[in-house]
Amino acid sequence: MVHIRDVWVNWFEGEENGYNVCDFHEWRRDDRIEVLDQAILVYVSAELFHYIENNLSDLPDDLLAEVHQQSYLRKNMSRIQLDYCFIATDGERIIAIDTMGYKTPIRKSRLTPRQEQMVYEQLKQNEFKQFELTEDNEKEYHILSPNPNDLRGLTRKERQLKQLLYMALDQLYSSGTDAEVRYWYTEWRPNDYMRIQLLGRDEAWEQLYEEIREGWTQRHHQLCEAMVRGQAFFEKLWELEHGASVK
Repeated sequence: MVHIRDVWVNWFEGEENGYNVCDFHEWRRDDRIEVLDQAILVYVSAELFHYIENNLSDLPDDLLAEVHQQSYLRKNMSRIQLDYCFIATDGERIIAIDTMGYKTPIRKSRLTPRQEQMVYEQLKQNEFKQFELTEDNEKEYHILSPNPNDLRGLTRKERQLKQLLYMALDQLYSSGTDAEVRYWYTEWRPNDYMRIQLLGRDEAWEQLYEEIREGWTQRHHQLCEAMVRGQAFFEKLWELEHGASVK
């Protein structure tokens, strides 16, 4: 068994998709950084790495048995043994996982560049058993679990705001009237008012959804701010990410 020591982790909890587990350069001052006194390193196939990074499903039993109580959290002057905590790599990508005692990858973290380099050095110096994914797992994306292509190239703040916009759009689909759907599509495309008024509800919503999927611009920002206004839960998420109340 190979262990990495003094590992800084910035846990992202309950994240289904790897794009929400931020790289080191996107960590923030108010993120809660912890230190693993030691963490076991495991080598996994590319398919299993993708599964670990982009799911909240049960991990393979042989992997769990390998990592059981092999990692420790440093807290003050104490070492706290963790049931199923480990660093996984497929030789290219790296991620830290803590199941919090369960069988699913509940907490996920990237590593600092220094620790990533230590992982690559260990791969060169040691032989590892490779853990495999033993079942097919074709993930389906949807508006509340967006395709990574929808968020590619965006900053952490932009990704969070775009997912907030998707949440507001999903609520609009669930509870908005025909007039409300056409209104918000018109807010996005004001010069197309006459055409939009002739669209059916589903057609208007689908076109709006498709048009906002690419990138993140000032128009996206303005639409998001307008759609969350007056909705306490969405406004709170806006404030957490934007650092200011909705205007």
